[in-house]
Amino acid sequence: MATVISYQKPGCATNARQIQALNAAGHDIIAKDILIEPWTSEELRRFFGSTPVVSWFNQAASRIISGEVNPDMIDAPRALALMLGDPLLIRRPLIDVDGSRCAGFDHELVLSLLDRKTPADLEGCAHDAKETRCPRM
Repeated sequence: MATVISYQKPGCATNARQIQALNAAGHDIIAKDILIEPWTSEELRRFFGSTPVVSWFNQAASRIISGEVNPDMIDAPRALALMLGDPLLIRRPLIDVDGSRCAGFDHELVLSLLDRKTPADLEGCAHDAKETRCPRM
């Protein structure tokens, strides 16, 4: 089995369920706090590969929901600058398995770790828009 580094937000119910799924599949998990990691643009960029910039963003982030940040109108350098200033904008979790990286739980890397059995509730925010959000921290 693999050792998986998962950068996540402490207190996030969805990230907790994702960790449980990876543990249940027999993997060793190293959970890191995405909010305090000393990111650089170069390091953060490695998680996004060739995916479109809009997919780099956490669509449940309050600044996106409010319209303050519009990922459809942002280029890669500006996206990285925004994320370095506000890590809540980063799509979670960021996953690293032996140097292979991705952002989000719906990528081939994660699917292969779970034998392609990823429950639908493991991607996206677990909270309804009308419910209380996870703590901002």
